[in-house]
Amino acid sequence: MFRYITFDPNILGGKPCIRNTRLSVEFIVELFASGATRAEMLWTYPQLTNEAVEEALQYAARAIKNEILATAEIPA
Repeated sequence: MFRYITFDPNILGGKPCIRNTRLSVEFIVELFASGATRAEMLWTYPQLTNEAVEEALQYAARAIKNEILATAEIPA
């Protein structure tokens, strides 16, 4: 399903990462959230490809879609 995303319990505790790097999907999303552009990311991390960054974002979007949020109110 994902060509560039991999999971290895020996790398970053099994977090989803870009294949052949130690860059997690979480880190890629954090870079975007902090204002980094795709061009800046590709320049700073030459081991990344445009396709790998795109797939990391797609993976993150699908993971969020499957999240279940529960709220609870605790009476005072």
